[in-house]
Amino acid sequence: MKFVADESVDQPIVDRLRSDGHEVVAVAELDPGISDDEVPAISNDLNSVLITSDTDFGELVFRQRMNSAGVILLRFAGLSADTKAHIVSRVVNEHGQEFSASFSVVGPTTVRIRRGRA
Repeated sequence: MKFVADESVDQPIVDRLRSDGHEVVAVAELDPGISDDEVPAISNDLNSVLITSDTDFGELVFRQRMNSAGVILLRFAGLSADTKAHIVSRVVNEHGQEFSASFSVVGPTTVRIRRGRA
């Protein structure tokens, strides 16, 4: 799969997804400090699912009706970066294409996928 990782995403998650064979564009490597409004545009231009820990993207998707190729919101308070990377890898392998054109929330033990508003 193809992903854009927002700056809020830990580097071990980016590294793990890449080692799993996924294409990942990391905003921190591409253009650090860009605005939240610019990140979804990059994701859409690349037809890639956006991965973020920033809840502002929920606002953009639902209230402002932002178009999106898909968003995965990570909710991992208190977990190590390596644990987060393991969980994201497992969830992506289990749910794969379900994340396209969806708004999804991934926590330590939960995955919620809402289709049609991403």
